[in-house]
Amino acid sequence: MSIRIKGDRAIKTPTGLSTRPTPSKVRAAVFNILQNHINGANWLDICAGSGAMGAEALVRGANQVVGIELSAIACRIVNENWQKVAKPHQAFQVIKGDAVKVLPKLQPKFFDLVYFDPPYQSDLYQPVLQTLPPLLAEDAIVIAECDRLRPLPDVISDLVCSDRRQYGQTSLVFYRLT
Repeated sequence: MSIRIKGDRAIKTPTGLSTRPTPSKVRAAVFNILQNHINGANWLDICAGSGAMGAEALVRGANQVVGIELSAIACRIVNENWQKVAKPHQAFQVIKGDAVKVLPKLQPKFFDLVYFDPPYQSDLYQPVLQTLPPLLAEDAIVIAECDRLRPLPDVISDLVCSDRRQYGQTSLVFYRLT
């Protein structure tokens, strides 16, 4: 199976229900909102799934993209997808592992943009969002995708909600450092 990203490029998606690609209208909304922040940014894709969000960030000029994904099969697909779209000057890395364990090992104050899309019913939201502040550049934006019926709090650790958007069953919560 595949999905399309900017420029009508097709990327692979893992089969089965273990990953749920971000709906195209949500993906388009995120990149419309972030359009002035992506070029040259360092992007972190947590629970990367198919890697569509990171691929889109690369296509739109991100400097570096790091993805974290638990599934080995999904990691292989993300790597293939990012290789397909990355330009020679862009760097990317796919890390297989549990986000809560991987995040503390990443470079501090590095990421400008973070997209976090775990399984909606998971218990990852609080521990992952609490771990992010030391990794964020000064004006970083963190976007957490969640089910609209399970809203996220306005404040988590040093992150404060700056915006909320709803697209059908999907909610996007935008956080910034306090």
